[in-house]
Amino acid sequence: MSVAAGSASLSILHVFRAPLGGLFRHVLDLARGQLARGHAVGIFCDASTGGPRADEVFAELGPQLSLGVTRVPMSRYPSLTDLRAQIAAVSTRRRIAPQIVHAHGSKGGVYARLPALLSPGRSYVTAYTPHGGSFNYKPGSAEHRVYMAVERLLEPATDMFLFESAFIAGRFEAHIGHKPRTDHRIVLNGISEAEFEPIDHARAGFDLVYLGELRSAKGVDTLIESLALLKRRDRLTPRVLIVGSGPDEAVLRQMTVDQDVAAQCVFDPPGPIRAALAKAHVMVIPSRAESLPYVILEAAAAAQPLIATDVGGIKEIYGPRHADRLIPPNDPIVLADTIRATLAKPAADRLAEAADLARHVRARFRLDAMVDGVLDAYRAALAKRGG
Repeated sequence: MSVAAGSASLSILHVFRAPLGGLFRHVLDLARGQLARGHAVGIFCDASTGGPRADEVFAELGPQLSLGVTRVPMSRYPSLTDLRAQIAAVSTRRRIAPQIVHAHGSKGGVYARLPALLSPGRSYVTAYTPHGGSFNYKPGSAEHRVYMAVERLLEPATDMFLFESAFIAGRFEAHIGHKPRTDHRIVLNGISEAEFEPIDHARAGFDLVYLGELRSAKGVDTLIESLALLKRRDRLTPRVLIVGSGPDEAVLRQMTVDQDVAAQCVFDPPGPIRAALAKAHVMVIPSRAESLPYVILEAAAAAQPLIATDVGGIKEIYGPRHADRLIPPNDPIVLADTIRATLAKPAADRLAEAADLARHVRARFRLDAMVDGVLDAYRAALAKRGG
């Protein structure tokens, strides 16, 4: 597919930290969609995370990126590494001279927008997609107040805010104290047509599957507590596949031993989501905080029966017909009761409910609409800057 008639090809640099999780999926979807539409694309991200999976992706995609893949060490939290990464980000931008610098996540937002703050007459446009990031990090804490002060500082350096959910747009207004004073749009994450093919569970060997990072915000400890409760209270021992990696992996593995549910739980490293979904009848996402999680979008599109918490933008994925199925976070009793009821439900009923949710997702969350919506926002910001 080429650039549409009357629309000039754009040069776009995506800046973010970790090449993993939903944020990485979002960047890859945008990059591939932009390449397919004839634009020049580059990536600047961390060299110390992502593992073999990121290496494979960049080996496949890298040759198509005319602006290249630049990877330098970055830290998750503020450190001296930030200065070196910041210098490398400026050097990369100057070398490839993109028209659009699209920042993703809080670290990407700093690397892309801090130099822009010092260059009000710049010719390039900055776009920023928070992906939850600092807006979801320990609200009410001293750290959160510092992060919000940084967001306020960098707001004037942002030509276009691209919120991937109404929830995060609302978080911005609540924590910054006003709607963005520069241009802003909500462009929902999107799913490709192939991802709407229903999952085949004929060979499923697990009752439940969790997919995601292994860290506190994802609530995997609540899931483990609920399994222990089901075993003690109801003598139920559902088999659970836990797919992911993260800083809390060792703690969570030990927790399954301490709670006497280790025999029910299998830990697997990250891998293709559809392969993992096919191994279990129901997916469980017990998160404490989310933005608009791809893992739920992908599972919902594939008609995978779901149990999820009512956090972040998940309610936007479920829509009004299914939102009442969401449960509160941090409540192992409610989660245990929901697991018990869901597994007791006839498989045909679970799948019919999942198919109905898939139809809602198909109507609202399309990949082409996301890519085109982001490109339209770039052009609007570039026109306003005089480019």
